[in-house]
Amino acid sequence: MKKISLTLILLLFLATAALAKVNINTATVKELQAIRGIGQTKAEAIIKYRKKEGPFKSVKDLVKVKGIGEKTVEKIKGEITVGK
Repeated sequence: MKKISLTLILLLFLATAALAKVNINTATVKELQAIRGIGQTKAEAIIKYRKKEGPFKSVKDLVKVKGIGEKTVEKIKGEITVGK
């Protein structure tokens, strides 16, 4: 019984972690790279834009970052948040 409980807790934890969205206003390069389609160059561009222009007001503002288009934002919008 104890093994079943521990297994269920572990599965719940993993499912919650998998569903967690990446906050593009606070994420590090490494955290941004966890988003599909975002490599090191795009992650660095996101942080550079954020430092220069301030926090993103919406997920759609990500298209203002050089190298990130509407198709990319549409593809990853379920994985990201601006922390509201």
